[in-house]
Amino acid sequence: MTSDADRPPTGAAGTPAHLQHARPVRRMSPRARSEPHRTATPLELFFDLCFVVAVAQAGVQLAHALAEGHAGTGVTRYLFVFFAIWWAWMNFTWFASAYDVDDVPYRLTTLVQITGVLVLAAGVPRMFQDQDLVLSVVGYVLMRFAMVTQWLRASASETGQARTVALRYALGITLCQIGWGLILLVPHSAYPYLIPLGVLAELAVPVLAERTTQTTWHPHHIAERYGLFTLIVLGETVAAATLAVQTALDEHEALDDLLPIAAGGILLCFAAWWIYFAEPFHGRLRSNRQAFLWGYGHYLLLGAAAAIGAGLEVTVEFSVHQAHISARAAAAAVTVPAALYLAAVWALQSRHFKQGAEQAVLPVAALAVLACTALGRDAVLAAGLVAAAAVAVGITLRARRTARRAPA
Repeated sequence: MTSDADRPPTGAAGTPAHLQHARPVRRMSPRARSEPHRTATPLELFFDLCFVVAVAQAGVQLAHALAEGHAGTGVTRYLFVFFAIWWAWMNFTWFASAYDVDDVPYRLTTLVQITGVLVLAAGVPRMFQDQDLVLSVVGYVLMRFAMVTQWLRASASETGQARTVALRYALGITLCQIGWGLILLVPHSAYPYLIPLGVLAELAVPVLAERTTQTTWHPHHIAERYGLFTLIVLGETVAAATLAVQTALDEHEALDDLLPIAAGGILLCFAAWWIYFAEPFHGRLRSNRQAFLWGYGHYLLLGAAAAIGAGLEVTVEFSVHQAHISARAAAAAVTVPAALYLAAVWALQSRHFKQGAEQAVLPVAALAVLACTALGRDAVLAAGLVAAAAVAVGITLRARRTARRAPA
């Protein structure tokens, strides 16, 4: 029997959705979970690229904080800013997977969300330097209220439990935004206590909204969207490291010191790409139970990927005597996020496809990368070699397992 969620969506008059494409305004019916050939749209790709502007701002400010020796405050503020970016991106992505009708109101609302993230990005330096949250919160709230209008529009086209889910989302997001507005009214000293509460409230909204009925998100589409955003974040990491090396060479001509950092950074980024895309994951996204853990866990994975780029900037500054920290502190700026990335990919994805000794490759590699911190100036190159070796060992072990299973 075919459920309502699996039937091709139709318009108000029963017209199939693919025949409504020319209409500027369409009924926001849920898309079929089993829809074939579902891929990311040009609007979604544009959305991702604009969000990476904010990721880049967060990375730059983190690099400055680490280079000045303010690791504690820098990391804390980076985690908060990255949460705001990632959470807004993630909420749009899952909504679009279920309700993207690609009409004029949908596109305009998405462009409003893009405007919001650009406002947030503009406020990132103020937030890092002076704890001035106003501009960043305004941008975030703009994105989230645009999301409320999307859910209200979806609720108008739904009935029964699906309509209840949409209204729960709209109410929950609205209450959270009121909370963020109230946080702006309290002294800065209260931020460490109130901001985590706001984050927990945001995280609880999808869990509560979909506790009885899940939206019709598309597993293959979701896996592709996360993969694309991971690619873009890794690309930003490469770009940030390249710019740092170029600037250092132009100003200091320290080629001998920079080449090992560049080589190690490239190896880390290549390995990060390789291990993430080693196995397609969409087949394991069968219900919210798997999807929530996997989707939420990407906060650490993506945050670590972006932080690698910031760390490479720090090591470049240290190599040309522009960072006021120790060699080990500079090394840790790269090795800690790199180790976290390896561990996150293993926990969220790789462990589901590994057997026997293969299961130990990434956890051991993460520990080895962390241990490279003790090497100081040589840590980045060593970490890159460890990551590359982990890829090579993983490929070898998998090939042997495949060969054993092959018929004689």
